[in-house]
Amino acid sequence: MPPSFYQIRQCENPDCGLRYPLTSGHPFGERCPLCLGATRVELEQPLHPEAKFSPSADAPQLDENAPLEALLDNVRSAWNVGAIFRTADAFGVRHLHLCGITPTPQNASVAKTALGADHSVAWSASRNALNTARELKAAGAHLVALEQHERALPISSLPNLPASNFPLVLIVGNEITGVDPALLELCDTVVHIPMRGQKRSLNVEVAFGVAVSHLTG
Repeated sequence: MPPSFYQIRQCENPDCGLRYPLTSGHPFGERCPLCLGATRVELEQPLHPEAKFSPSADAPQLDENAPLEALLDNVRSAWNVGAIFRTADAFGVRHLHLCGITPTPQNASVAKTALGADHSVAWSASRNALNTARELKAAGAHLVALEQHERALPISSLPNLPASNFPLVLIVGNEITGVDPALLELCDTVVHIPMRGQKRSLNVEVAFGVAVSHLTG
């Protein structure tokens, strides 16, 4: 199979019946990845690489006078960071501040998950998120933390901010411990995403996507 194609294959074992996509270089070859049985080709199509699109004239654009940045406070997962790069690129976030133990695109897993977005979104790294946040605030940034907190407003009720409050820096925290409490005290605003189900939180990359979609919508 050429590397530019993929197949949909069906396991011929009646006790299995797995239907799955197969791309070139799959470690199981043409054997079923569940039962290792024989499989047959159901469909073969070209594999289209991700294309670069120019935004249409009527697509919503982030106001150049109100740029959005983000600060990642000790986000530990390289996969989450890479996904955040892709989301940042999609929504026009101009800069990611990678702080503490947050891995940078020098980590192969970040670069792999970012799919090139680490080249289109500017980034910088620092060991201390609090110091970085203080510098950003001193330069005039409005700091908005995304966190479940007694101060937190529903993100949908965040008022429109005047131009003097920009750039706006969205802060997301560690997958387990959240945003550093000292960072929360420094923030101008704290917001949360209302949850309707049993769980009280989202994966950090998903939460980041919800937040930047709202802030740029």
